[in-house]
Amino acid sequence: MQLDLNLLTVLDALLQEGGVAGAAQRLRLSSPAVSRSLGRLRRLTGDDILVRTGRTMTPTPYALAVRDQVGELLRQSRQVLAPSRDLDLAGLDRVFTLQCHDALATALAPALLADVTGSAPGVRLRFLAEAAVDTDELRHGRVDLEIGSAVPALPEIRHEVVGHDRFVVAMRAGHPYAAGVDLEGFAALPHVLVSRRGRLSDPVDGVLEGHGLHRRVLAAVGATATAAHAVSRSDAVLTAPLLALRPLADAFGLVTVPLPIELPQPPIVCGWHQRFDTDPAHAWLRDRVRAAFTAVLAATVG
Repeated sequence: MQLDLNLLTVLDALLQEGGVAGAAQRLRLSSPAVSRSLGRLRRLTGDDILVRTGRTMTPTPYALAVRDQVGELLRQSRQVLAPSRDLDLAGLDRVFTLQCHDALATALAPALLADVTGSAPGVRLRFLAEAAVDTDELRHGRVDLEIGSAVPALPEIRHEVVGHDRFVVAMRAGHPYAAGVDLEGFAALPHVLVSRRGRLSDPVDGVLEGHGLHRRVLAAVGATATAAHAVSRSDAVLTAPLLALRPLADAFGLVTVPLPIELPQPPIVCGWHQRFDTDPAHAWLRDRVRAAFTAVLAATVG
């Protein structure tokens, strides 16, 4: 049996007003229309709902028994169809999962955690490592926010560019090229690459080939921390985005110098599934991530 949920609205008005005329006025309908709905309610429930007693109408025992329940059902319906957009940060209890490269997480986490714990103490953050292959974690809801340099290809994945980084060359303190490196010297140095797929070449090699140069790649590693540790103990160098590299450069005592070739500034892209577009808590998270990256980028430039 298919129910007409509009009948709940009519039933509530009849029980609140105690008659057809009052209910019609309350609902801004005609009295005949409300009378027809009352007839349908009587057939559906098998109860008279309202009975005449002289010049007034009196609710039946059944009507009295369901009056509060009908009102509560309508209140819940309105909440479902018009949810509140107010966000109570102090009472927010939620776990957000962010997925990004380890170096981005290292750069982002301190500023983001300080901000989040200060305004929403019930929120917990889970940082997942960047996967070696493309996944559907956003689509399946296992990840709230994916942060990287690529613009999502799927139409249901929303994205925002929150800033741009720049490439630098990192090396140990006391390295022969710690004061700066030219193109030929850069190409002649041994290199360590960061690649989640283990690739032994990247866009730097294409630019060098355009100048008739080749470099010697010693290794490709999956984590920037591994690469930073390796170059801190050798004469090898690492080319990486400065924002992602800076905390590790400080930790391993590395120096950074400008890259002697022109590379596009890598964007920092936040992606999320469209189901979270209008979720107030998720919108708040995106805003805090944006603010954290803005602060970290400003410190890097400074």
